Amino acid sequence: MMLPAAKTPMVSIADLKDIPAPPPVSYMPQTAGWWVIAGVILLGLLVLAFLAWRKWMRNRYRREARAELAAIENAVADPARRADALASIPALVKRTVLAWAPRQQVGPMSGDAWLSYLDGTYAEGGFVQGPGRALDRLAYGDGAIGNDELASLMSLLHRWIDNHVAA
Repeated sequence: MMLPAAKTPMVSIADLKDIPAPPPVSYMPQTAGWWVIAGVILLGLLVLAFLAWRKWMRNRYRREARAELAAIENAVADPARRADALASIPALVKRTVLAWAPRQQVGPMSGDAWLSYLDGTYAEGGFVQGPGRALDRLAYGDGAIGNDELASLMSLLHRWIDNHVAA
């Protein structure tokens, strides 16, 4: 025997109900600990930014020396300006050192004492023995220097400007 089929009521779309959405959740930290962590991170970022700015400001004289050395290299290529450009090389080195060294100590230095001082500021040396020896001749001599010797001196000065340390 068969049971009569149950009648299923017709369901319409109009009878559907909305599913309630969960309450909104704030993305803001709800406890004080997260605010403390955010403050510490922000403070750390500010300290790092300050230290980077201070280092950048301390090395301003290096950037200026690099720019002046590049201008000297361009002037040396012009025969009309070569003598003046060569004479300005020792002055550039002295001004670069005076940017961080005491004027009373460094200002009167010349000759071998000056070249020894420069060797003390640069681990690789090259001033007392090497192409830096030409600085003395450029400052107080006839200023004549060969192209190979000038290229060696310029290379040394580029490295020295970038890597010297206060003596």
